[in-house]
Amino acid sequence: MFYFFFESRKAKTDPVVIWLTGGPGCGSELAMFYENGPFKLTNNLSLIWNDHGWDKVSNIMFVDQPTGTGFRYSSSDQDIRHDEDGVSNDLYNFLQAFFKAHPDYIKNDFYITGESYAGHYIPAFAARVNHGNKNKEGIHINLKGIGIGNGLTNPGIQYQAYTDYALANNVISESDYNQINQNLPACEQAIKECGTTGTDICQYAYIFCQHIFEDIILLTDNINYYDIRKKCEGNLCYDFSNVETFLGKSSVKAALGVPSDIDFVSCSDVVYRSMLNDWMRNLEVDIPSLLEDKIQLLVYAGEHDLICNWLGNSRWVHAMSWSGQKDFVSASNVSFIVDGKEAGILKNHGPLTFIKVHNAGHMVPMDQPRAALKMLELWTTGKLVQPKKVVDAPL
Repeated sequence: MFYFFFESRKAKTDPVVIWLTGGPGCGSELAMFYENGPFKLTNNLSLIWNDHGWDKVSNIMFVDQPTGTGFRYSSSDQDIRHDEDGVSNDLYNFLQAFFKAHPDYIKNDFYITGESYAGHYIPAFAARVNHGNKNKEGIHINLKGIGIGNGLTNPGIQYQAYTDYALANNVISESDYNQINQNLPACEQAIKECGTTGTDICQYAYIFCQHIFEDIILLTDNINYYDIRKKCEGNLCYDFSNVETFLGKSSVKAALGVPSDIDFVSCSDVVYRSMLNDWMRNLEVDIPSLLEDKIQLLVYAGEHDLICNWLGNSRWVHAMSWSGQKDFVSASNVSFIVDGKEAGILKNHGPLTFIKVHNAGHMVPMDQPRAALKMLELWTTGKLVQPKKVVDAPL
């Protein structure tokens, strides 16, 4: 397991936060250098402090996972993971080893965060930690909350939102909308057959449903599906070449203890393909029991992201069955205020909070770093929900 760990710039007693990048198969270094890590990379490949790094209010770790992601490697193909059981067990074992090696942090509050495909990883990982705690399997991990940013969590609901979001944002026309929606019944049926087991039928579900997203993209003029305000440039729609060059330097790998023959890859095709049976699984099913155990859930989404858009995320959050569902649905939408200005729209009841973040795409900490840092600080200190201006805005 390869990871980075940074002590809080403020206090060692701050929460321990783990960040999981999605993909599946994209290295945590992408977030570390372009979003919420302590440093940013300049064009001449030097490091400068990130004024809004999450290490300002937490002890944060960035983990490369599953096996084959980033700098994490194995000599055996048997270590390649294909489902959330394998991923979450690996992460749980990693945490046990981490806290054994760093006992000073055992009593700190612990939060699991991440974005995109981490909407799958996070609920499964949190459920594994909660199970381990209840069964006294090892070191008790002081799990307090999970935070999912622009995640893919409940595909059955989120794939249905693609055309609605695209139409509402003038990405497609109404005739396009009607045409593409003809694929929805096949997608919905395949997802039902996939269920929550991750069997081979899930690959067929992926194929059926991915047509919906791909048909939307084909109708656009090279739109950046992570931020519809922009054009897509390169395989990932962003230029991450600086981090690849930086982490490819022999001096950097030596300093990090990485073998010289291991190359950093931003996003691994091998890992991506190995998780295809997992893609269309509904991971929301792991969340209600966490909420009943008073573990906080924060779901946030940049409003300009298409691929894991706020509308689909809002719909699965509202549709989730738990003891507080009715009260959450009826709760008022309020302004999320940062530096005296509205940075988003927020809804909360009990341990559940949803935020639609203004002027942000798929990577909220990159697009709105100040708002993302304030969100983390308020959430982990129990101050995110406070009296604010009630707004008449959709969530």
